[in-house]
Amino acid sequence: MKKTATLIALSLAFVLAGCNTVKGVGQDIERAGNAIERAANH
Repeated sequence: MKKTATLIALSLAFVLAGCNTVKGVGQDIERAGNAIERAANH
């Protein structure tokens, strides 16, 4: 289950990064990292 959640979070990060400007990519990566961290803690 944790692997699935991590994979989903990473996929979401790449999708979000593709939709934003270069400035927004860092924010998207940070959000994805937070989502992965939450998934790993559960």
